[in-house]
Amino acid sequence: MKAICNAAVVKTITHGDLEEATVLIDQGKILMVGHNLEIPEGTEIIDAKGGIVTPGIIDVHTHVGLFTEGAGESGVDGNEMTEASTPHVRAIDGINPDDLAFEDARKGGVTTVQIMPGSANVIGGEMAVLKTVGTTVEEMMVKAPSALKVAFGENPKRVYGKKGKMPMTRMGVAAVLREQLYKARTYIEKKKRAQENGDYFEYDLRMEVLTQVVEGKIPMRAHAHRADDMMTAIRIAEEFSLHLTLEHGTEGHKIAKILGEKGVPVAVGPTMSSRSKVELANRSWQTLTALADAGVPISITTDHPVVGIEYLPVTAAIAVREGLSEKVAWEAITINAARHIGIADRVGSIEVGKDADFVIWDGDPFDFRTHVVETMINGEIVYSR
Repeated sequence: MKAICNAAVVKTITHGDLEEATVLIDQGKILMVGHNLEIPEGTEIIDAKGGIVTPGIIDVHTHVGLFTEGAGESGVDGNEMTEASTPHVRAIDGINPDDLAFEDARKGGVTTVQIMPGSANVIGGEMAVLKTVGTTVEEMMVKAPSALKVAFGENPKRVYGKKGKMPMTRMGVAAVLREQLYKARTYIEKKKRAQENGDYFEYDLRMEVLTQVVEGKIPMRAHAHRADDMMTAIRIAEEFSLHLTLEHGTEGHKIAKILGEKGVPVAVGPTMSSRSKVELANRSWQTLTALADAGVPISITTDHPVVGIEYLPVTAAIAVREGLSEKVAWEAITINAARHIGIADRVGSIEVGKDADFVIWDGDPFDFRTHVVETMINGEIVYSR
């Protein structure tokens, strides 16, 4: 058993800030949180030294391990750019657990990440959620598949338009996705009839993945920057009754009211990046506040390696500086992020029964000068300054 003691504040996220509270940890889980707790004899004491204790931070949209830091072209494994629809590729098969970005994440207090294929393809493949420490993907795994990646807009247009292949327009992007979803519907019907009749049925790995999306077992996460691309994603999701999240949402402020009415979660970012392409011309910190004011569930992302994973808390801090409430900013990198990727039962807040993922800071985490003193994952210290 372990106990985090002498914290000035424990930010539970869901139950407010607890001053001078203690956290008891047993077998990698949170056992108790509160004041005047009885600490059993033999408990390992972790001294917070008057710092601030928060849940481990979560980045919902990354390519950590798929674009290995410092490896150049040999470390690029995030886009299977040989055809526009590759639902059957899996992020877990390309992740390099030795990527230095995992170490950077721990130093920055990021304990959980969703890792996904890039946005070159209309249908990019399966995502996974991992903790940021471990020797193998299996050891790091939290959830797989966590969703299916799809992409709208300039990226698939550019990649396949240059090859003279479909899609080279936004119409083509939507058509490719819609066609594959219709095929999945037909596949489901044929499979059901074959099983009922005891007939042979040929297994199709691509369709099996899309079946999970069509049947609502996993969400479709749609890369979309422009407002019209977001509306196309919504249109198709409603047509097929899919569970949808929007990823990036750069022009979300333009349709904030609609997104709020529809209740579509949005992972916003990387707002700390430059306007490197036409779709980012309207990038603004006000997107976060506009979406939050409209009641949209938001998360904040670095889109690592676009912005370094270790700068996720800095990104949230800048959002606060630019008008986002501190409460919403914290939720966007903890509990809302956990909800976005479907693991709020395990992480995202300091509550009894959840994973013992913590960050101990030597000051206000939203002050750029503050250091991460220690990072814990599953009750083990994985980084110590």
